[in-house]
Amino acid sequence: MAGQRQQSMTFHTTHWTLVRRASAHGAEGRQALSDLCAAYYEPVIAFLRREGRDEDVARELAHEFFRKLLEKPSLECAARAQGKFRSYLLGALKHFLARERERAGRQKRGGGAVFASLDADTETTPGVVLADGHELPPDVFFDRQWALAVLDRAFAALARERDAAGKAEDFSRLKPWLTGDAAHGDQAAAARALGINEGALKVAVHRLRRRFRELLKAEIVQTLDTPEGTGEEMRHLFTALGG
Repeated sequence: MAGQRQQSMTFHTTHWTLVRRASAHGAEGRQALSDLCAAYYEPVIAFLRREGRDEDVARELAHEFFRKLLEKPSLECAARAQGKFRSYLLGALKHFLARERERAGRQKRGGGAVFASLDADTETTPGVVLADGHELPPDVFFDRQWALAVLDRAFAALARERDAAGKAEDFSRLKPWLTGDAAHGDQAAAARALGINEGALKVAVHRLRRRFRELLKAEIVQTLDTPEGTGEEMRHLFTALGG
């Protein structure tokens, strides 16, 4: 029970909770929203690219989207986000793109300049095609890029943690077992390099994986409104990655 109370107390200080409960219009909530937007900028770029825009257009459009979002947060989208910043961000982005298309349509009808690159079918950048030839829809692709961003942030946090503990070299030797790059037979070589036996190496890898999972959960919690949704969001993350 004490652990649950501590988790609840900690959770109330997370970024998305501050946005939703302290209000994004307050200084604290606005800073929290800014931090989340900075952390998950790349999935927005990926979504815009997946719809057919080139890199420069996507980044310009993303910059404008985040500028408007931070100037006037769409709390209606937040109310519909079911407690997830991931859902809020995608909903706000779709709303922004719809407004931009409406504006471009009005300019076209009025004879003004037309930003054709706002339309999904005006660029030729291909979508992401999986091994079975199936092309991911934009929403699914966004979730995959979101999942990769969460993993990257957790991995970076672990690297900083190991570096601060003076174990950067050990981490460098062990990280292939986190990233899936370790080949069969590598354990013996890694153990020799670290000056330990293979049994100790397996223990070290197990602990590193456990800590990585803890940091991954911590990243996910920052984007949720209630801690009870962490397990569900973890499952969604791995589903989005195809595993």
